[in-house]
Amino acid sequence: MESRLDTFLARAELVLARLEPLLPAVREPIDWSRTVAARWRREGQGGYLQPIEVNLDLRLSDLQGVDRQQALLGQNTQQFVDGMPANHALLWGARGTGKSSLVRALLAEHAQRGLRLIEIERDHLTDLPRVVAQISKQPQRFVLFCDDLSFDASNDDYRVLKSVLDGSLEQAPDNVLLYATSNRRHLVSERQSDNADWERSADGELHPSEAVEDKIALSDRFGLWLSFYPFTQDQFLQVTRHWVSVLAERAQLVWQWNEETEKEAIRWALGRGNRNGRCAYQFARHWVGKQLLDVANA
Repeated sequence: MESRLDTFLARAELVLARLEPLLPAVREPIDWSRTVAARWRREGQGGYLQPIEVNLDLRLSDLQGVDRQQALLGQNTQQFVDGMPANHALLWGARGTGKSSLVRALLAEHAQRGLRLIEIERDHLTDLPRVVAQISKQPQRFVLFCDDLSFDASNDDYRVLKSVLDGSLEQAPDNVLLYATSNRRHLVSERQSDNADWERSADGELHPSEAVEDKIALSDRFGLWLSFYPFTQDQFLQVTRHWVSVLAERAQLVWQWNEETEKEAIRWALGRGNRNGRCAYQFARHWVGKQLLDVANA
């Protein structure tokens, strides 16, 4: 009898050893009083929130050339943090113009007052109900942040997402908002063929096709739309000078903005084919680093 029991226990241990790697790990609940940001990770049939370290050094004053967008999203976020009605927001437009940076700067601005950020990938937005269920009872205010939200014309996932957003956003608790960024105003690429079946009525009114309406309807789930445009050369130089000043001050570098530095910044932008905040920041890092290297080698 004892040998049978030993055999059974040995086989049970072998089975458990094979099954254990397949079981989801036990996750400690997040202490939101100390954690300001997390990322949704899909695991098996469910998922979990993983705390992430974020840099809260970015300030709203660091964002140049987007004053109107900053004011509108700042007001919306202030309303949300204060427990007042606020809208889900879509930030769309040219790349590198500060869409994601604005969201993170607002987190730094309001983290002490209970604002929290949860990053969720586009492909995981169908998990929104699970995410909301984990934070709905928390006292903090949560922005669910989806960066670079867009769909190809051949991708029908936007229809699934539209249904999820309808249910998730309409029934979302008061402490949850969705902020998304995109390079496309309507999130889905639009083709000329979508308009091939437009008809002109007797009174001259245009009736858009159902395909166009179906695609545009996704972006309608966001109450606040903010447009970001490519910088002019003057705006680009203003942002570049700001970041050179910030980085030079941190490095205790004595510097002077002159015509040669300005021309170098313009050449840098021309070489990359764009003028935006990201390009300006990259040039500032290049230029300040070069000056520090010259000082070290002198």
